[in-house]
Parts: sequence; C-alpha cells; structure tokens
Amino acid sequence: MIQPNKKELEDQIGYHFQNKKYLNLALTHSSYSNENKAHKKENNERLEYLGDAVLELCVSEYLYHTYPEKDEGELTKIRSSLVCERTLSLCARDIYLGKFLLLSKGEHLTGGRDRDSILSDAFEALIGAIFLDGGMEQARTFIQTYLLQDVEDKTLFYDAKTILQEMVQAETKQKLSYHLVKEDGPDHCKEFTVETWIGDEPVATGVGKTKKAAEQMAAYKTILLRKNK
Repeated sequence: MIQPNKKELEDQIGYHFQNKKYLNLALTHSSYSNENKAHKKENNERLEYLGDAVLELCVSEYLYHTYPEKDEGELTKIRSSLVCERTLSLCARDIYLGKFLLLSKGEHLTGGRDRDSILSDAFEALIGAIFLDGGMEQARTFIQTYLLQDVEDKTLFYDAKTILQEMVQAETKQKLSYHLVKEDGPDHCKEFTVETWIGDEPVATGVGKTKKAAEQMAAYKTILLRKNK
C-alpha cells in the first residue's frame, strides 16, 4: 500500500508539525499497528483521548462567549451536536482526512477510509497532535476553522428529525414518514437509502451507514428545501 503524502495534509489544514511523530501517530489506526505488529501504543487512540478533551474545552469556551443568552442545558445540547461522531466525520471529510490514514488491508478494503467512527476518531486525534506540537492556541485555531463554522447548520443536522416533525405539524395536516428505499453492501458495511414523505409525496433522499443516519440526512435535506422555498 502506498504511504500517503502527509505534507499534503499539512498544507491542506495550514499547520505544519515541528515534531512529525505526532502527525504520524494521529494518522495511524489501531488496525494498522496491529497488522504490522507495532507496539500497542503506536496508533492514534491516546491522541484521540487527548483531542477529545481539548475539543470539549474549546467548544465549551466558544459557546459560552457566543451565546450569552443560553442556559447550561441549551449550551450542552449545542455542544453535543458539534462533538458527535457524525459532525466530526463530516469535518474530517472536509479536509480529506480519510485518504491520509494508515489502515490495515482489511479496513482499507471494507471502506474504513469513509467510516464515520474512524474519521471522527482521527479528527480528534489530529486535534490532540496539534495541541501537543503547537499548544492550545494552534489547536483552538484548527477547531475554529474546521469545526466552528456554520454552527447553526451543524446543530440543525443533529436535531433534524425533531425540527422537521415540528415544522410539518405547524405547516400542514399531512403526515411525515420515512421510507426505506434500498439497502446496499455486505452486512459489515451496509449503506441505507431513505426518503422523507410528506403526505403522499416524496421530498428528499438521505444515505447513511445505518437506517437512523439515513433518516437524519433525509430530514436535514427536507428542512433545507422547505427553508429555501
């Protein structure tokens, strides 16, 4: 397997590591280190743990200052939507993180580079690596640039099914429903396609690795369509 050009990732995110070891670890999935009989700590799991803590602090600080009118419960809900697996995996895709990961042959062949769990973990590990290499300010800048943009849209996605249900109930007497259109792929790597229907009309289509994720995406797309009418 060809090793990824890590400098390309550094150029992409606008941060160049002084200690390349941190970057290498952030991009190394446990399946790769296991396959290559490396030391059990030579992967991104510890960096993910650190990055998770840095991420939570930076997001909490940002929300505290940005939304002075919101109480603790509302802030916690917004934070949860920003640091959830789905949101972080979308941010990881924005910087093409998947193509730089070191995975086992098995993970690579079964779609690991585009798996939400692997991408979100690697995104947190990258935050941890930047924190160790450049300090809190560099980590905060990265988080603000690649996560804390379009906060309202990200929180909208997180609550999409609830928000859409409330919109439909307020605007029409027709029933909102979700229809499974198809399932593709083997059991360990399925992809679901779901349509939202309002009354007897299909509105939008969502795709996801689980039926719930596909419904969430379909709901989100439906909300955007109705908002832009």
